[in-house]
Amino acid sequence: MGLKRKDLLTISELSAEEIDLILTTAESLKEVGGRDIKKVPALRGKTVVNLFYEPSTRTRTSFELAAKRLSADVINFSPSTSSVVKGETLIDTAKNIESMQADIIVLRHSSPGAAEHLARFVQSSVINAGDGWHAHPTQALLDVYTIKEKKERIDGLTVVIVGDVAHSRVARSNMAALTKLGAEVRVVAPPTMIPLSVERLGAKVFYRFDDALIGMSL
Repeated sequence: MGLKRKDLLTISELSAEEIDLILTTAESLKEVGGRDIKKVPALRGKTVVNLFYEPSTRTRTSFELAAKRLSADVINFSPSTSSVVKGETLIDTAKNIESMQADIIVLRHSSPGAAEHLARFVQSSVINAGDGWHAHPTQALLDVYTIKEKKERIDGLTVVIVGDVAHSRVARSNMAALTKLGAEVRVVAPPTMIPLSVERLGAKVFYRFDDALIGMSL
């Protein structure tokens, strides 16, 4: 089985089988980071553009390192030193980049749905590296990978997410990924920090931390 879709926009669009495929592929590539020569030719000849409209250290650097270790050419785009400051739109910027034969655009943007909007206008593959409070699928995949690495499974686990869920794109994506893979997800926060849609994502809501831990083996 291989991924048939052009873009990676949300966890919700992925099946459990597709998530498992991504995790298995990541496991096979993990050892590359421990080599003396940290290179494999998986993306040789491809160009990856990191199009970050929000400040980022870990995410942008992680994408750059990953792409280079897969032998891609990488361009880091800075809106503050581009025609964006003169009013160029996201779509126009992306189309200009695409005309230079970019294969993959990694987008971080403050507007929810920006990655999905962009993907409709370009032939390049679009990877969502965080859009507003909406989604952060690659961070969720990394979190699920780490849990599976430590616990050796996801199915049957109970995972508690604590904090400001309403304003967390990572929490939303984590809930989607964990429930798809068979985990029970509980969220804990004051009512003002829990989005109205959270139960539709399959999570159980708690307002006290101790209550969320009932029935768990710690």
